[in-house]
Amino acid sequence: MTIKCFEDLEIWQESRELCKVVRQFTFREPFNHEFRFRDQMNASSGSIMDNIAEGFDRDGTKEFLQFLSISKGSCGETRSQSYRAFDAGYIIQEELDDLLNRTQRLKLKIGNFMNYLKNSPLTGTKYKKI
Repeated sequence: MTIKCFEDLEIWQESRELCKVVRQFTFREPFNHEFRFRDQMNASSGSIMDNIAEGFDRDGTKEFLQFLSISKGSCGETRSQSYRAFDAGYIIQEELDDLLNRTQRLKLKIGNFMNYLKNSPLTGTKYKKI
């Protein structure tokens, strides 16, 4: 399968789903009243998908790797915030487990994709001569 746009990437699709789940949690009572934490968790989960998209559209493998690294870091941030949400009583154990599974799986997939790109002869369209 040829990847033509970032929407074709499984890691982007999964990060989008994670972002939706986080948003559902953060906009229900009483989480929705802790504005700073709510916004921070939405921002970190959104950063995962947004950095995958931005890196892909930069058209260069080196830049893409940089943005994937940022995305992976945001995944860790969302994972940590999931514990905070649980400890504050905003989510229950099953929801925490779901978030931890999603972020762990996504972190591994992003890391595997980064390794693939590092070992690939692909350079992106930015580096091709016109």
